[in-house]
Amino acid sequence: MSSGKVKASQLWGKNKEDLTKQLGELKTELGQLRIQKIVSSGAKLNKIHDIRKSIARILTIINAKQRSALRLFYKNKKYLPLDLRAKQTRAIRRRLSPGDAAKTLLKTQKRQTHFPQRKFAVKA
Repeated sequence: MSSGKVKASQLWGKNKEDLTKQLGELKTELGQLRIQKIVSSGAKLNKIHDIRKSIARILTIINAKQRSALRLFYKNKKYLPLDLRAKQTRAIRRRLSPGDAAKTLLKTQKRQTHFPQRKFAVKA
């Protein structure tokens, strides 16, 4: 392939098979460049850097597409996998849900109905 840098915008349009094929080509090229670096002088360092970054871009896009597909699959399900849930903080995740926080005990409901908050007229 020996194209060097890969643009992420070009990768979004490709399907998974094309991406994995390109990933394999880049990995073999990276292996060849590493061998060349050992055999000859270190003139290929920039090319190695570019190919490593291109591999990372391809893997990032493959993972992002996979996660978006999983989000679609779990869209109307009762539970989401842990890695697809909102991270937030530990305290927020353990907080009562809005429905549970709004619930009142039967005794409290009776007290509020029998002894409501008094309304006072304010003299102007």
